[in-house]
Amino acid sequence: MTGSIWLLALKILVSLLPVLIFLLVLVFMDSYKLVKPKVLALAILGGAAASGMSYVVNSELIRLYHNDFALYSRYVSPLIEESLKAVVLLGFFKAQRIGFLVDAAILGFAAGAGFSLFENIYYLNTTPEANLVVWVIRGFGTAMMHGGTTAIFAAVVKTLSDRRSRNSWVAGFPGLGLAFALHSAFNHFILPPIVSTAVLLVVLPLVSVNIFFISEKSTRKWLDVGFDSDVELLAVVTQGRLSATKIGKYLLSLKDKFAGEVVADMLCLIRIHLELSISAKGILLMKEAGIPVKPEANIREKFDELTYLEKSVGKTGLLAIGPILHRSRKDLWELHMLGRK
Repeated sequence: MTGSIWLLALKILVSLLPVLIFLLVLVFMDSYKLVKPKVLALAILGGAAASGMSYVVNSELIRLYHNDFALYSRYVSPLIEESLKAVVLLGFFKAQRIGFLVDAAILGFAAGAGFSLFENIYYLNTTPEANLVVWVIRGFGTAMMHGGTTAIFAAVVKTLSDRRSRNSWVAGFPGLGLAFALHSAFNHFILPPIVSTAVLLVVLPLVSVNIFFISEKSTRKWLDVGFDSDVELLAVVTQGRLSATKIGKYLLSLKDKFAGEVVADMLCLIRIHLELSISAKGILLMKEAGIPVKPEANIREKFDELTYLEKSVGKTGLLAIGPILHRSRKDLWELHMLGRK
């Protein structure tokens, strides 16, 4: 009796703990710690809810395929499960809870972890007699696969929406396609399950570390623009010393191409954008140093004014001053919101 209890405990540990430990490692690796514990918990719960929903949907649809489990598990269930997990992540994008690539990877893996936890707890209750090897494969293989595919989906969405200024919902299609392809390949059992699990345990950490490296490099590159250059440019704009610098001379040259009131709005837009950029960099540096960030007064009013000025300047005007602005208004808003909550 005692031996069976220990065996059950071991099955629970190997089926549930690996994915949680890996998630904690990802959180620990994040230098800026912009993903709050509450948001992380919401991602896990969202993934669990997606898992419950997928069970209901799969239970109904499998009948249409005359219980052909091989066909269904290879092509249909991966699409359903990855789509449901994707909805959870797109909700975080919509709520502006993802500021950097690393945030996307962490929340994506958290949602996948929640999905696998619900799934494995269900199987532990329905098939407790399965041998230990099955639970090793589910805990180290299937669970990691769910976390990895959703992390990759989130990273692809973040990368595409940043580079091409696309809505995250539109950018979600390529990411969903890649997640589906990886999930489907895993379910094809091209390699023996134990070998697939071993390969996954090698590849997933490498991919995760690479995502973190790219994100840290991108963030550091933006920070390296530095407070000094932003403060100096802000002084040039506010003190009327435009002819003293190359950027100032470039801005003065815009008078020949745009109406006077549009140029005035451009300068005002640049001023507010620089103020917000300096503040956002301060948030990141304080987060990196572990210093609490206090809410900034009137921040929403500044972003409202920035939105008005962007409309006033127009697309052509924004293109003209684009090289001066290092991040979009949306990016700055995300950083301020992440820092305050």
